[in-house]
Amino acid sequence: METIRFYLELGVFHVLDLNGYDHVLFMVALALPYAFKSFVRLLLLATAFTVAHTLSLALAAFNLFKIDPGIIEFLIPVTIALTALYNLVVYEADNRQGSFNMQLVATVFFGLIHGFGFSNYFRMIMGAEDEKATALLGFTLGIETAQLLVISATLAFSAIANKLFSNRRPLVVRLISALILLISFKIALEAAPAGWF
Repeated sequence: METIRFYLELGVFHVLDLNGYDHVLFMVALALPYAFKSFVRLLLLATAFTVAHTLSLALAAFNLFKIDPGIIEFLIPVTIALTALYNLVVYEADNRQGSFNMQLVATVFFGLIHGFGFSNYFRMIMGAEDEKATALLGFTLGIETAQLLVISATLAFSAIANKLFSNRRPLVVRLISALILLISFKIALEAAPAGWF
């Protein structure tokens, strides 16, 4: 139980670490188009992301699959940029089913990429070999907890923005998404392997 708690706290603080804000940016971009009334849909997206994230993290932690960390570090901000771009181009206030299904598939794929991004850190902090499964469970629970905090804060911000700007919520979503898009482009350019740009 102590091991799970230790890795749970590591998972929470790793996501909320101000030096590694890319995960928070992704969750904010994902949650921005939603309101509290659509919390179940958003929770489904976040959980799908976590399941995919855990799968790739497990594959890497148990040395079943390896991928070049440089490529992953570049792809992470690309996934953030694509999510923000989705908000700018495809965003619809009613979040129709077809749009949601497309977002679900993309979120699962992005979860796989982000999981590989966490894998190097996870391998460094992981304790004894026989604790891998427990460590993975605790770390995953920590990540999911942090994601729920970020999503809840984003939904609260959206609700406040909706009250303050009444019918201008789509504009607020697009403005914040544009800012996230610019930040993610900057991160992608910095993370791109040498010679790519």
